[in-house]
Amino acid sequence: MQKLTYFILTIALLTSCSSSKNVTTTPEPEAPVVITETRVEIPQTVITESEEVETTISEPEKVLEVAVSNSEPEEFVEVETVQEATSFNHDAFDTLLKKYVSKEGNVNYSGIKSNWSSLRSYIASLGQSLPTEGWSQEEKLSYWMNAYNAMTIDLILRNYPLESIKDIKDPWDQRFWKLGDKWYNLNEIEHKILRKMGDARIHFGINCASFSCPPLLNEAFTPSKVDAQLDMLSRKFINDPTRNTITSDRVEVSKIFTWFAKDFKTDGSLIDFLNRYSTTSISENARVRYRDYDWTLNK
Repeated sequence: MQKLTYFILTIALLTSCSSSKNVTTTPEPEAPVVITETRVEIPQTVITESEEVETTISEPEKVLEVAVSNSEPEEFVEVETVQEATSFNHDAFDTLLKKYVSKEGNVNYSGIKSNWSSLRSYIASLGQSLPTEGWSQEEKLSYWMNAYNAMTIDLILRNYPLESIKDIKDPWDQRFWKLGDKWYNLNEIEHKILRKMGDARIHFGINCASFSCPPLLNEAFTPSKVDAQLDMLSRKFINDPTRNTITSDRVEVSKIFTWFAKDFKTDGSLIDFLNRYSTTSISENARVRYRDYDWTLNK
C-alpha cells in the first residue's frame, strides 16, 4: 500500500513539473518582440546622432568655401587696377580744348591764358605718367599728340601776344617741358617719337599754331577714339579748299606733303594716300604742286 502511494505521488509530481514547463514557455514568443524593439530604437538613436554630428561638421566647410569664393572678385579688381594704370586720363585737357577752341580750330589764347594753371597742371601730370612698353599704340598716340598740342599752346602763351609762332626764336627747339627725368622739345616729340610710330595721319593731329596747319581738334585724343579721330581729321584737311585744291588731274596741296613726303609714301605714292581720303578721285598722272604756307597764328 505504501509503495502504491509513493508511485502515485511520483506520477503526480512529474505531471506537475510538466505543466509548469508549459506555462513558462508560453510567453517566449513575446520576448523577441521586446528585444527587436530595443534593437530598433538603439540604431535609430545612433544614426540620428551621427547625422547631427556630420551636419555640424560640414557646415563650417561650406562657410569656408563661400569665404574663398568671396575673395576672388577682390583679386580680379586688383588686376583691373593695374591695367588701368598703364593708360592716362586726358579729361583735363579735353575740358580746356572744348572751352577755348572752336569747331573750326581757332584758339582763344587769351581765354586759355586766364586759366593757364590748368594747362600747366595737365602738362605736369603728363610728366608723372610716361608711356611704357605695356601701353598700346592707341594709348601712345593719344598721349604724345596731346602732349605736343598742349606744349605748343603753352609755348604761345609764354610769348603771347604775338602774330606768329615764328616770332619766337627756334620755337620747336625750346626745352620747357620736363616729362619724367627728361626735358623735351616739340621737334623731339614729332620726329623721334610720333613719326617713328609709322602713322602719317599724325601730321593732321598735331598742330603748329598756324593757319595753314591742320586745325587743332577741339577735344583731346583718347585711345578708344584716336583712330576715328585721325581718319576724320585726314578727310577734313585734305578736302578743305582753303588749304588744298584737288581736281582729278591737278592738285595743289599743303607743304606738309612735301616736308614729310617719306611718311606719306610708305604704302604707295602721294596720290595713293590722297585718294584714300579725297572726295574727288585723283588720276595717278595728276600734276602736284605745293601751296605757300601761312604761319599766321590760328586765333
